[in-house]
Amino acid sequence: MRPRMLRTSLATLTAGLAAAGCLVAAGPAAAAHDRPPRHACSPAVSLTGYSDALDKTTYDGTYVGNLSALAPDRRGAVAALSDRSSLFRLDARTLESRGVIALADENGAALDSEGLVADRDGTYLVSSETEPSVRRYSRTGELLGRLPVPDDLRTAPEGRARVNGSFEGLTLLPGGRTLLASMEYPLDGDPADLVRFQTWQRTRHGDFRLGAGYTYRTDPGLGVSEVTATPDGRLLVLERGFTAGVGNTVRLHLADRPGHGTALRKRLLADLADCPTLGATAGQPQPNPLLDNFEGMTVTGRSGGRTDVLVVSDDNQNDVQTTRFLVLRVRI
Repeated sequence: MRPRMLRTSLATLTAGLAAAGCLVAAGPAAAAHDRPPRHACSPAVSLTGYSDALDKTTYDGTYVGNLSALAPDRRGAVAALSDRSSLFRLDARTLESRGVIALADENGAALDSEGLVADRDGTYLVSSETEPSVRRYSRTGELLGRLPVPDDLRTAPEGRARVNGSFEGLTLLPGGRTLLASMEYPLDGDPADLVRFQTWQRTRHGDFRLGAGYTYRTDPGLGVSEVTATPDGRLLVLERGFTAGVGNTVRLHLADRPGHGTALRKRLLADLADCPTLGATAGQPQPNPLLDNFEGMTVTGRSGGRTDVLVVSDDNQNDVQTTRFLVLRVRI
């Protein structure tokens, strides 16, 4: 990315993050609802800005990339999870790396870490699609425990989940009592467009027990790369696919709040191929050069009647892919 473009997009991104402020919902602004959004991707979604500032960088000897999940952290930071077992702490205004901790399983081995929640007590809940699993870690990376997983959702041969296709997203619903993980692809024997969402309920002791399971229908050929709860308890769902020689498909949907039936309905908010490019470039063919392998997403707050959402791509440590952040404003 050229230096001038970097400054411009970072300034825009900083303004968007500063506007997000906190997770407390603000009152609606009628005038803002009546105006068409600037840099619209759709009537419901607009692009505030993007940044490639962390692309192909390192921090304290650790590669800053392969980012698969985001979560608002304490003290005005953003936690960013790498699927190579690294957890970064980013400055919420500049996105500069401020710290990194290494994660490992019970045997000291690296995780295929995909989903992230920063819990209210300062610990982290991290999903891995290897088994799959959800583990809890301290702020300094010590393994504290592990949540139960239904047998069906385990990877074959123990269960029906495909390898590299299980727990991809993780989110905590408002109130902090319900944790939800999203599978990326269908279980063996399920329809090709049906994926499972699993919940856990927090007990009075602060740990989690298994809760209800849900089904979600994806668009043809796509998988669920991330899920994050909105302030009112509904779910933003990022669906993603890739076609060689064509590029990525990335769509943002809004799904029901879990608890009203086992099948979660959805509606399309935006196909990110319809977003303005804002001068972004791509290292491989893409329907829109802004697109990449977008995999992490979190709600950063609300302002002007819209929900502010931060999205990041997983560059797979590949020269033709980019670690790119998008700031979206979503009307739901």
